[in-house]
Amino acid sequence: MFLTRLKLALLVLLAWVSLAATPVHAATPGEVPVGSVLREATLRGLNGPDRKLSDFRGRPLIINVWASWCPPCIAEMGSLERLAWSDAGQQFLVIGISTDDYPEAAKGFLRKSQATLNHFIDQRLVLENMLGADRLPLTVLVDAQGRVLHKVVGAREWDSPASLQLISKTFRLTPARSSLLKR
Repeated sequence: MFLTRLKLALLVLLAWVSLAATPVHAATPGEVPVGSVLREATLRGLNGPDRKLSDFRGRPLIINVWASWCPPCIAEMGSLERLAWSDAGQQFLVIGISTDDYPEAAKGFLRKSQATLNHFIDQRLVLENMLGADRLPLTVLVDAQGRVLHKVVGAREWDSPASLQLISKTFRLTPARSSLLKR
């Protein structure tokens, strides 16, 4: 009887330890998971006018969530600019969402980096939570209907062959359209 209880206690302990060691990604409040459509939201312009998220429907969309205090975010910003202005970038739109608390900090970074993409600020955490940006940078690939197709956490060279292939595969670009991505 004692050995049975001991075995049971060890099994429970082992199960608890294995659950505790398993990394769990908790969703942010209101996070839209991959496969679901983004809800409507108003985007407050940093270097252009305010827009509604639905204004970007009709073309695939790459949303990059960043902050001016985030070194990996800053490191990948140039590759996002190059991607957006490349031949491949004609097939989709690229926008940025700053999670900075102060618009002045984000605007200062955009001026310093000479950013030309449309950037918006999310001081109320609406987009940060909807997109699941609990770590930065986060890049979200969204289809023309507003459905989240893929999320990438961490910095990348977005104009590299591997990233271009990911974009082509995710957006299911036809061979004629994806040939632009092979440049």
